[in-house]
Amino acid sequence: MKTIRPDQISDAVAKLCMDANYNLGSDVLKALKEFKEREESPVAKELLDQCIVNAKIAHDEKVPMCQDTGFAVFFVELGDQVIIEGNLTSAITDGVRRGYKDGYLRKSIVEDPLRRKNTGDNTPPIVWIETVPGYNLKITIAPKGGGSENMSEVKMLKPAEGDKGVKDFVVDRVKRSGSNPCPPIIVGIGIGGTYDKCAQLSKKALLREIGSKHSDPFYAAMEEELLQRVNDLGIGPQGLGGRTTALAVFVEAHPCHIASLPAAVNIQCHAARHKSVVL
Repeated sequence: MKTIRPDQISDAVAKLCMDANYNLGSDVLKALKEFKEREESPVAKELLDQCIVNAKIAHDEKVPMCQDTGFAVFFVELGDQVIIEGNLTSAITDGVRRGYKDGYLRKSIVEDPLRRKNTGDNTPPIVWIETVPGYNLKITIAPKGGGSENMSEVKMLKPAEGDKGVKDFVVDRVKRSGSNPCPPIIVGIGIGGTYDKCAQLSKKALLREIGSKHSDPFYAAMEEELLQRVNDLGIGPQGLGGRTTALAVFVEAHPCHIASLPAAVNIQCHAARHKSVVL
């Protein structure tokens, strides 16, 4: 068995909060550059270049790449041979509190959805915990901005609508979103499970590395088709036109009930932030 102290977790999480907000992933930067080279619109090219410059400034000066430093969302893989000396969620929460304070990151969370008083430290986070085999604790943070999150949607399709119904729903959701999620975007899609499970899958899909393909050829082909259809909408960077509305479309699927076909879309802005640490 492996024992991990709460302070180890909090220290790691505090660093993750800052790292994710300061440093855009190399896969996203690579995609921005590649799409810029293929882009036909001069305006879109310029906007993609500004995204690249913005990411460099954030990295070099250790400042947030976006003023919306997001809801702190965590995906945790807890090894079944790991013992946590204390409460795992509490340790993560303490790390968020410290990371957002020490990193001068905007505090965006209100303690009640209707009375709207800010908690002042960007807590509580959202924490998804999955038990896996092994001796490690893997913590992944995915700060989620409000603008892109507001463009997300779950739809309970009829099973007879099949993959065509899912695809049309995804494209329509992106079309209705327009410039609101700050394109170029990454589109996460969850299919199957229950109402809540497919939503969680759509967010988890956003953790995939840009350029990766689904292991199932059926879903890999769906991702490719949807990326083409989304970019054919002509929304473009910041909604000003062009061929680069999305950098990637990722699908995650789960078994579901014979009477249901849940589908969810979770959209991420060009500041596609996620970082991981293994303890």
